[in-house]
Amino acid sequence: MRLNELSPHPGSVKKRKRVGRGSGSGHGKTSCKGHKGQKARSGGGKGAGFEGGQMPLQRRLPKRGFKNPFQKDYAIVNVIQLAKLEGITEMNPETFVKHGLIKNLAKGIKILAKGEINRAMKLKVHAISKSAREKVVRAGGEVDVIPFSNQKRDVTNE
Repeated sequence: MRLNELSPHPGSVKKRKRVGRGSGSGHGKTSCKGHKGQKARSGGGKGAGFEGGQMPLQRRLPKRGFKNPFQKDYAIVNVIQLAKLEGITEMNPETFVKHGLIKNLAKGIKILAKGEINRAMKLKVHAISKSAREKVVRAGGEVDVIPFSNQKRDVTNE
């Protein structure tokens, strides 16, 4: 079998209706649209969502909510999770992923104060709560806040 021998099953392909090509075609004059009326005109017919003059559903429902395009999204890590890591004195975003505290670096890292820590750690994170910072510093560690931006707005048009 060759490509030039391929053909569709009999009856599966119908000829296209060519309208407006003269009265001899059988589809001339009004081009199968009848006389006058909305459907006979160009662009005629009802639009999507038209409900016969009734107020359409998309206009009946209330508008709700607001999505802040500048919101920063953080992966949360608690102080108690840092305390469980034995033998580690320095943490940066890559080591958070390596030790399984966060899944990936798509989100920023924010340290919260749940739990206690009793050893010094040097942390490089995107955000930290005030009480978590106090706990880390009280244990002899230090915190370095690094910049982070995961803005969800579309910047292709700027």
